Amino acid sequence: MQSRNSFLSNVPPIVFNLLIINTLMLGATWLLDTKFGFDLNKILGLHFIKSELFKPWQIISYMFMHGGLTHLFFNMFGVYMFGTVLEYVWSGKKFLIFYLISGIGAAIIQQIVWYFEFNSIMQHLDYATLDYIKNEGLSVLEQGKNYTDNFAGKLNILLHIPTVGASGALFGVLFAFGFMFPKEKLMLIFVPIPIPARIFVILYAVAELFLGVANFRFDNVAHFAHLGGALFGLIMIFWWRHKGKLFNHRI
Repeated sequence: MQSRNSFLSNVPPIVFNLLIINTLMLGATWLLDTKFGFDLNKILGLHFIKSELFKPWQIISYMFMHGGLTHLFFNMFGVYMFGTVLEYVWSGKKFLIFYLISGIGAAIIQQIVWYFEFNSIMQHLDYATLDYIKNEGLSVLEQGKNYTDNFAGKLNILLHIPTVGASGALFGVLFAFGFMFPKEKLMLIFVPIPIPARIFVILYAVAELFLGVANFRFDNVAHFAHLGGALFGLIMIFWWRHKGKLFNHRI
């Protein structure tokens, strides 16, 4: 009991509430799916803006949803490890604003990437499928339907499969930590060698960019959303540094 209280006492309030909210949302997702067959990710996950499933609130709600326990654990572990330090340095209000803007930035970048992907797919559809979609509307595409046209299948996935997770916001937090504490040593799980935070985040960004551009068939991670979170986070970092507000509680 003492150790649990000691642990909780070291977690600042915003980080603590983020851990609780994300965990509760995963629990609610499981419960609704198991008991009622209702997919909460369909409502709160981020969909492409041209999808009939897109809703404006998804640019915020998606970052509190996760695809499973492992997905949740690694994201929340990162929020705890790096977010705790930043919240102590910045205060809860400033950290929360930074976290949310990083997550929203990730959603914006992902929408831009989806838009280019959408246009590319539309250009490669065969004429019959393209005419059918243009006449009937994008809603004729159905999730789970097996399309004979490969590009129609890709379009179906683009319109129906949401992006979920706090990874975009976490990348903003990670890059802020690397910028503010560049000489702090971080260690990869699979490579137990201490790496300066500055080098760590640069290598991570390069890996994300490579994977995003490569777009491997088996890879369903939103790498450009991660980079979007890092980009918006760095923009805020540079702005606060320019205003002389980086290492204090002011916004």
